Amino acid sequence: MGLFIEHLVRDPWFFFSWTLIVVFSICVHEYAHARVALSVGDAEAAMSGHLTLNPLKQMGWMSLAALMVVGFAWGAVPVNPARYARKSDSALVAFSGPAANLLLCFVAAVALALATRFAGAGTERLLLFLRMAAAANATLFVLNLLPAPMLDGWSVLEPFVPPMADARRQYGPTLSWASQLLLFATPLSNGVWRAGAALSDAAIRSAVRVLAG
Repeated sequence: MGLFIEHLVRDPWFFFSWTLIVVFSICVHEYAHARVALSVGDAEAAMSGHLTLNPLKQMGWMSLAALMVVGFAWGAVPVNPARYARKSDSALVAFSGPAANLLLCFVAAVALALATRFAGAGTERLLLFLRMAAAANATLFVLNLLPAPMLDGWSVLEPFVPPMADARRQYGPTLSWASQLLLFATPLSNGVWRAGAALSDAAIRSAVRVLAG
C-alpha cells in the first residue's frame, strides 16, 4: 500500500477533493464539540478560539501534513467536564462531533440524489465528489464512536459506566496505544471502512427514495 500523497501525481483531482472533504469534515466535527460544550456551560474551547472552521486551529499543521502524506488526520478541542451541570452533558459533548459528521453524510447524500436527478451530462465528477463526501463522513461517524480512549465513543459511554473512568485514569496512555494498534494494524480498520460505506450507501438510497416520492 502506497502513501496517500502518491495520488497527487496519479490523480490530482482525487487528492485535492479527498483532502478538502476530510479537512472540512474534521473542522465541522470539532466546531460541534466546541459549540455544544459552550451550550452546557464549558467555555474553554470557545475561549481558546475553537468556534471556527479554520483548519489551522482545529487540526494544526502536523495533522494537515499527515493527511496529505499518509491520508490520516485528527483534530481536538479542549473541554472541561468539571464545568458541566449534568453527568450526561459529557456524553452530549462527545457525541456532538460524530453527530455532525452523520449530518454531513445525509446532506451529501441528499445533494447527490438531487444532482443525479436534475444535473445534466458532464457532472460525473460532481457526483463522485458528493459520494466521497457521504462516505468520508459516514466513516468518521463510525470511527469516532468506537469505544477507545482516544475517540469520542469512549467519552459517550464513560459517564454511565464508572469502570471506564477508572480505566482511563489508570491506564489511559496504554489503552490509547493499544487501541491505535488494534485499529491500524488489524482488519478492524477494514471493518470501519466497510461500515462507513454501508452507512453512506444506505443514506444515499434513502435520499433517492424520498426524492422519488
